[in-house]
Amino acid sequence: MKKSILSISLCLITSVLSAQTEEKQNHQQVNQVSEADHDKAFEQWMKENKIPMLGLGIIKNGKPEKQKVYGEFRSMSPAPQNTLFNVASLTKPVTAIVALKLVSAGKWNLDEPLSNYWTDPDIAQDPRNKKLTTRIILSHQTGFPNWRWMNPDKRLNFQFDPGTKYQYSGEGFEYLRKALEKKFNKNLNQLAEELIFHPLKMEDTSYIWDEQKDASRFSEGYDKDGKMYPTVKTTTPNAADDLITTISDYSRFLISVMNGDGLSKKVFNDMKTGQVVTKKGKSFGLGFEIYDLGDGSSAWSHGGADEGVRTIFFIFPKSKDGIVIFTNVDDGYKVYEKLLTEYFGDYGRKVVEIETK
Repeated sequence: MKKSILSISLCLITSVLSAQTEEKQNHQQVNQVSEADHDKAFEQWMKENKIPMLGLGIIKNGKPEKQKVYGEFRSMSPAPQNTLFNVASLTKPVTAIVALKLVSAGKWNLDEPLSNYWTDPDIAQDPRNKKLTTRIILSHQTGFPNWRWMNPDKRLNFQFDPGTKYQYSGEGFEYLRKALEKKFNKNLNQLAEELIFHPLKMEDTSYIWDEQKDASRFSEGYDKDGKMYPTVKTTTPNAADDLITTISDYSRFLISVMNGDGLSKKVFNDMKTGQVVTKKGKSFGLGFEIYDLGDGSSAWSHGGADEGVRTIFFIFPKSKDGIVIFTNVDDGYKVYEKLLTEYFGDYGRKVVEIETK
């Protein structure tokens, strides 16, 4: 009798487990079909809006949930998932973290005058050069134009006193690069390799284009009419521009940023604290734009724009969520609002609201 009851119980358990497994498999198949349908619809939307290629990274709870490259290469073949993108000014947050890791390690001082290591000849006679610090540069308060070539005489100059207000400047980041390289006798790519790329296994990320780069995976840039731009192959690191990376590598970097990896508590707090207000609801911290979402939450962000490049990311440190968007066309910004609101709902809409005020 006992054997019979045991046999019946085992049969019932087996039956229930079998049913649960079948239900789980059916659910997974539905999700796979739904995801496939979504991707198909999105690629059709891209074609209608003339977006040649798009890299999308979704981070949930501090882990990569989705890493997908949509679109086609110039050969009309599907884009590989490890497509290499030039991410323009998304270079700057990487440079910022290099500097902040050195500060955290006690090897660099956030508020030490950079004149102790480097002074640009164009401003050597201007005493304001001694006010330049890493904090001022990472929060875009140098007083420099974005690029010196924008000036009529092509020379670097102060347009206001350092530390008095916000003005976005790539020149500032390049100034920091030169100071770091003088101090450590290494180029920026070497410093980043030691502090970020190697530890995070970002094997496809570099400030420079070298013989190891697989050109067949590189995403060429286009104007809005579909004309291809010449490929930029930098051989000298630029602290503000032209980083080459993949969706998976950059997503890994942002997860590390949210975790504060390699940063002291003080430096991490400084990084995520607004140093200067840029507009209502938004400020600049150390290397990152900070959006006040109104409920004790924030979003950290940075965008990038060059010829044939439009890139952006938003990370939400409270929930450890985020989105990374790489496009290879001048008007790739058209996808930002659609993707941000689709994946992050009210928070996405709040970001859009702050930007469009």
